[in-house]
Amino acid sequence: MLAERRHQMILSIVRADGPVSITALVDRLGQSAATIRRDLIALDEEGLLKRVYGGAVPLPERDEPFAQVADVRVPEKEAVALACAEMVQDGQTVLLDIGTTALRVATHLRGRPITVITTNMAVFDELRDDDAVELVVLGGVHRRQYRSLVGFLAEDALRQVRADVLVLGTSGISPDGSVMDTTIVEVPIKRAMIAASERVVLAADASKFPGSGIARVCDAGALDVVVTEDGADPTTCAALRAAGVEVRRAHVVPAAAAGGRLTAV
Repeated sequence: MLAERRHQMILSIVRADGPVSITALVDRLGQSAATIRRDLIALDEEGLLKRVYGGAVPLPERDEPFAQVADVRVPEKEAVALACAEMVQDGQTVLLDIGTTALRVATHLRGRPITVITTNMAVFDELRDDDAVELVVLGGVHRRQYRSLVGFLAEDALRQVRADVLVLGTSGISPDGSVMDTTIVEVPIKRAMIAASERVVLAADASKFPGSGIARVCDAGALDVVVTEDGADPTTCAALRAAGVEVRRAHVVPAAAAGGRLTAV
């Protein structure tokens, strides 16, 4: 059994059953205790679980359900989403990550002759009746509160596709430009999306600069463009530019000047 598949199975067991012993993992996976110990060390170092004496325990997920964040920083997210959508060309294939900003990107892609691939069920609901958009939904386990699909089925499906553009979300960007996330179970999906894409666009409003998370998704070098808005931490933006990443800013036009209209630049 490949190490990647073992790691996914171990994470699934730990997240479903809670604390688990090495002996139990040996019995369930049919691997040696030495192999399981090495796997647990690797997963602990990646920040995907916590290794303890004789086994492992899951890390607490600190992300917030979809509905709780949908109405947070709406103008900023809308401006970032519009800028991301305007980077997509007709005829392209777009990967949309989980999260509320990706949903807003989807609303700006309605009516466009493009292909959208996603694990975001909110995006699916937004585009399901749009005849112009070819909509591809990846398989996986449905996390209802987070409106996403996760697991090795989604990862395997991502290995079979190729996208022109990925719009990636994040819990925060560290000062050195690394992309972090607190939604542990989503991290392998994000990494698979990056690997499946020609161009990676990170959508992150200013509240994500600088930020932190339990696990690192990728370093700045994996990104092509970061779309943010005024107020993003200049030191973090400088680190991104130093890594060769284009930083674009989307501005919210003041309501007094333009009735709250949004512009992307």
